[in-house]
Amino acid sequence: MAKILVTGGCGFIGRHLIAELCARGDSVRILDIAEAGGLPEGIDVHRGSILDPAALHGAMAGVHRVYHLAGIAHLWVRKKSDFVLVNGRGTDLVLRIAMEQEIERVVHCSTEAVLLPKHHSWDASLDESELPAYEAMPGPYTRSKHVAEEAALRAARSGLDVVIANPTVPIGPGDRNMTPPTAMLAMFLAGRSPFFLDCVLNVVDVRDVATGLVRVAERGRSGEHYILGGENIALHDFLTLLERTSGKRMPKRTMPASVAFAAAAVAEWTADWVTGRRPVTTKEGICLALRSAPFASRKARDELDYVPRPIEDSLAEAVHGLCPQAKGACRRPR
Repeated sequence: MAKILVTGGCGFIGRHLIAELCARGDSVRILDIAEAGGLPEGIDVHRGSILDPAALHGAMAGVHRVYHLAGIAHLWVRKKSDFVLVNGRGTDLVLRIAMEQEIERVVHCSTEAVLLPKHHSWDASLDESELPAYEAMPGPYTRSKHVAEEAALRAARSGLDVVIANPTVPIGPGDRNMTPPTAMLAMFLAGRSPFFLDCVLNVVDVRDVATGLVRVAERGRSGEHYILGGENIALHDFLTLLERTSGKRMPKRTMPASVAFAAAAVAEWTADWVTGRRPVTTKEGICLALRSAPFASRKARDELDYVPRPIEDSLAEAVHGLCPQAKGACRRPR
């Protein structure tokens, strides 16, 4: 029975990963700053931050394998330096202490967003073959995730057994934290946007991401990236599927990129300087949509036997969590 540490185990992906690990009979410990309610029985909960070396040393004691999921998953925080502090320095600290503790393997959970170049055709799928330069990142979130990936690659070159997983856009049940994909669903379901900015999404069931992370840990090659994706779908087609699934009317008109960017700039300024509440969208989010591209999970399929499910049932479960009754009020992003 393996002894496992999951940093950020109270998050959306983290909770599903823990369920997967427990079903396999592993001994699971989590390190998180959040309340740990609703987790399976027998989980060893360490309340603490990845920025605290003492908390990391204690959480890694006696552990064989670490899944590093902790970080800021949203595209907005009021204090922008928190991105690089948590996602960048926090990851570097996790890796350094994992090396000191002689952890057998670390899986670093990143994002597909860092793999998006400035210019790419929708006709060709992106893979793991190239990590764009730091300077190409469109905002503070992606820059911090790029810094974290570079730290993981340095650690691998220094001898730590570390593998990088890049999930795409996870949906499914149980998103207590209203991550950006779920917040997007809630916005459209609540009728808060009469327009949309067309882009292409690679949507994946969060449970397939959890299974994929386990397979990355078991079979992945140290120092390598693995995209954990699902279906590529244009947003207008996704909204058609969402309308059919939910019974709620979805927007049919697209928004010009210039208008979307201006609206995001106003929303972000208002959040930064007036409300202190997470905006509906951000300038970085618009930039990512504008440079969106299909993703390929061939490497994960070929090396890890990773086979994601179709997204229609996953979307239905996500919609049910937001709108338990077919015509009931939907939860709004918090």
